[in-house]
This record gives sequence, C-alpha cells and structure tokens, in this order.
Amino acid sequence: MPHRPKTTLLLVWLAVCLLSVVVPRTINQYYLFILYDIGINIILAVSLNLINGHTGQFSLGHAGFMAVGGYTSAYITTTLGPQLLAAIGGPNPFSHGLLFLSSLVFGGLLAALAGLLVGLPSLRLRGDYLAIVTLGFGEIIRVVIQSMDAIGGARGFSVAKTYTDFFWTFTLATFTVYCIVALVRSSYGRGFIAVHDDEIAAEAMGINTTQYKVTAFVTGAFFAGIAGGLYGHSKGFLTPGGFDFMKSIEIVVIVILGGMGNTLGVILAAILLTILPESLRWMQQYRMIVYSLMLVILMLTRPQGLFSWSWNPKRKPINPKGTVP
Repeated sequence: MPHRPKTTLLLVWLAVCLLSVVVPRTINQYYLFILYDIGINIILAVSLNLINGHTGQFSLGHAGFMAVGGYTSAYITTTLGPQLLAAIGGPNPFSHGLLFLSSLVFGGLLAALAGLLVGLPSLRLRGDYLAIVTLGFGEIIRVVIQSMDAIGGARGFSVAKTYTDFFWTFTLATFTVYCIVALVRSSYGRGFIAVHDDEIAAEAMGINTTQYKVTAFVTGAFFAGIAGGLYGHSKGFLTPGGFDFMKSIEIVVIVILGGMGNTLGVILAAILLTILPESLRWMQQYRMIVYSLMLVILMLTRPQGLFSWSWNPKRKPINPKGTVP
C-alpha cells in the first residue's frame, strides 16, 4: 500500500486528537452533538458507498445493520459493563475506553455476520430485486428488536453511559474512510469496480462477482454496526423506530447526492445533509417540507451528484451516448 495514504491517515488522526481537546471546550452541547451526527453519518455513507457506489449494487437495509451494531454495543456496555469493568481492572478511563471499543467491534462483527447471512442468498440478485430483499431484511430486524424484551422491545433501551465523544467519533470516521479508500484502490479492490462497470463482462473474465458483492456487503455492514454503536452511546436511548426504512433512505440520499462511487463527495454530502435540517429548525413545522423541496431541486439540477466533480479528475468524461471520447 502506498506510503502517502498512511501519512495522510496519521496527519488526520493527529488533527482529530488536537481538536478533541479544543472543540468540546469551545462549543456548546447542541453543536457538539451535531458534530457527532456528522461523524456517524460519514461512517454510514462511506460504508454504503462501497456497496451502492463502488460495487454498483442497491441496498436499502443499511439501517438494519446499524441497528444490530447499536443494540449489541449498548447491551454489552449497559448490561455486561459492570462485570467486564471489574474483570479488566475496575472502572478507570483506560478500562472504560477498552470496554467501549470492544463493544463497538463486537457490534460491528455481529452486523457483519448479519450482512453475510443476508448476502449469501440474496446477492445473486440484481437491481430492484436486491433492493427489495435488503429492504425486507431491514424491516425484519426492526420487528425482531420490537419483540425482544431483553433489549427493551418497543419501549426502547436506555444506555447506561454515553461514551461517544469527539475523539471516538472522528477517529473511527477517519479509520472507516481510510479502510474503504485503501480497499478500493488496492489490486483486490479493482474487482469491485469491474463488478460495477459490467457484471457480465467481469464474470466472463473469471471474476467471482458474487464473492465481491458479499465482501462489499459484509464490509459495509461491519462499519454500519460501528456507526450504530456510536449512535446509541451518543443519544443514550435506542428505539426500533430509529432504524426504520426512512433511516436507510436518508443514508442512500447522502450517497446519491454526494455522487455514486465518490468518497470525497459522499463525505461532503454527509456534512451538508446533517447540518441542513438543523439549520432549518427556525421554520418549525415547515422545516421538513423545505428540506425535502431542496433535495428535489438538488436531484433535478445535479442528478450525477452534487460533488461528482471531485472524484478521479484524471478519468475522461463519458458523453451522452455512453462512450468515452
């Protein structure tokens, strides 16, 4: 792997460490939680972009993976937390951090397992059929959570401690972006682009397209599970309604508006579409109407994505007939 991406990762992480000391002391809690939402949405959008953008599939079940990771992580820290803290040296900053990170990783792994279970039988499908299957999976997860009393069911689940802070949110967002970009730019990652460009041609060249689609699905689900854990430990309370169909649509809109396959554009869209609804709160009941109208206008005026210009400037544009000039 090239040295430059690793250097960029280190510099960005050092900036995150510095800002994690400065930012919480200079802004109020309201704006701080908006920053947390921005970081969480970046993780969700970049991970979904691997599936929908780089691999060319169409998943509508990302909120389901987020729910699996969120509830798993919250259950570990809330229900099993006291015993685990006692086992690793008692409550102190290091043990709390280790507990939180372990719960996020475990929640991500369980979400990845869910992605594997739904991906193996369904990713032989394409287009609208795949979208319907993933949509059904997300709804199944939500209904199952509603019937599980151990995690509160329809009443919701209270998280004992809100571990999410600026450092954890943007460290994990930086790590997610780095992993996805490094994966796509690797020699193995060329297979994702091949599946996206022409699945039939890729199969004719001997590429196992199902394997690449499952890999993208499992990787995206893992990071969605981590985002769910951050979300749960930010809000302090989880309900099944927070992971419904509209949440999946919200993430898909970010990916489409940022530009399919455009990592930088998706990050910028995640920032924009997190801040925009909050900036319209002064409109009260008309806020979501204006927000939806603005999305429609953006989709009509920039169907290729609001930030599509920022991806791969060396690539020649495609003319309307579909051939490269």
